[in-house]
Amino acid sequence: MTLLLKGGTVVDPSQDIDQEKQDILIEDGVVADVGIIDPNSEWEILDLTGLVVVPGFIDMHVHFREPGREDRETVETGSRAAVAGGFTSVMCMPNTTPVNDNESVTRFLLSKAQEVDLANIHPCGAITKGSLGKELAEIGEMVSAGAVAISDDGNPVENNQVMRRALEYSRIFGIPVVDHCEDRALAAGGCIHEGVVSTRLGLPAMSRTAEEMDVVRDTILARVTGGHAHIAHVSTEESLEWIRIAKDKGVQVTCEVTPHHFILKDEDIGNYNTLYKMNPPLREERDVEAMLQGLADGTIDCIATDHAPHTTLEKDTTFTKAANGIIGLECAIPLAWNYLISSGLISISRLVELFSVNPSHILGLDRGSLAKGKIADVTVIDQTKKVTVDVATFQSKSRNCPFHGRTLGGVPVLTVVGGRVVYNQI
Repeated sequence: MTLLLKGGTVVDPSQDIDQEKQDILIEDGVVADVGIIDPNSEWEILDLTGLVVVPGFIDMHVHFREPGREDRETVETGSRAAVAGGFTSVMCMPNTTPVNDNESVTRFLLSKAQEVDLANIHPCGAITKGSLGKELAEIGEMVSAGAVAISDDGNPVENNQVMRRALEYSRIFGIPVVDHCEDRALAAGGCIHEGVVSTRLGLPAMSRTAEEMDVVRDTILARVTGGHAHIAHVSTEESLEWIRIAKDKGVQVTCEVTPHHFILKDEDIGNYNTLYKMNPPLREERDVEAMLQGLADGTIDCIATDHAPHTTLEKDTTFTKAANGIIGLECAIPLAWNYLISSGLISISRLVELFSVNPSHILGLDRGSLAKGKIADVTVIDQTKKVTVDVATFQSKSRNCPFHGRTLGGVPVLTVVGGRVVYNQI
């Protein structure tokens, strides 16, 4: 099959292409040519005039819940949400039931992804067996089966020696160790950021130092081992500063931020609105400003949604009992466009680095580029189109999104995976 994407405005930092009107010819799932191309009547041709064409976006932190909690999300519904949101690839975290701590679960996920045949699914294996933080999982077997990273996700590895060994293995296998940084003792069972809002609401609070302490620990161990530490959903000003210092010293550390942590604040919780409950919790104004600065100056490597589906019952309860997390695949790109591009904070090229080039590099994927010969994963965005976020129309099974009702621009309208059009709203 031959597909010609005609007349779009191409932005591809991997080729130093910045808003140039170019055509992209796709043959047998790969980019065959980029430039001004004369069309052939036998080709499928899509007119992308006025639309922004970029390398396929990658979300390296999602929870598709399968196996085990298919009532929240499945590989199929999560994949549909991904391509509808403009994402061609996602990395699924291992906190499933059973935990993805062995090659059989890794192979199961890849088998389901092949069956669904929409977005590229990249499994993340667990660091420890059962994600219990005690004994390393069979990392080599999971990597051989297709895992591209390891993480215990919401269960931070508290044993420093175990984390050190994990980073040593990461160096051997060339994969990152993705860490949810939370010192459980300092977190003290808190469900909201420690500050004025937690005092007003009378809720058990989590100190910002709980995140910062583990960030410091990880950067030290990455320096000692030469392994690759990737800090998941960084949320505090101090954490980001330690990451900046470590990078300046040549430590192999990368990090991600979620849209909710560079847009929302703890005061948005209002009167115990559980849609705003997550871990790490929403922080203060100065932390949001720090995240925006980190996105602008290059300290933050990528944007990830931490797409965390939950049933209505899991959210429709008291704040202390409500589940942590929100869904974000279907609104992340418009959110980033509005709060980062439209505000003038960063360029479109930088956004492509954050959503495509850098995640591809961190995970060792042969993606993040529209260069000739590369896999034809493409995201197309209409920067003039407006959409009002409506969870009732989401492809995801879940509805726990605090951005419901917001009108946003920069809407994904076409998603191409391996040369196949999997989502088209042009």
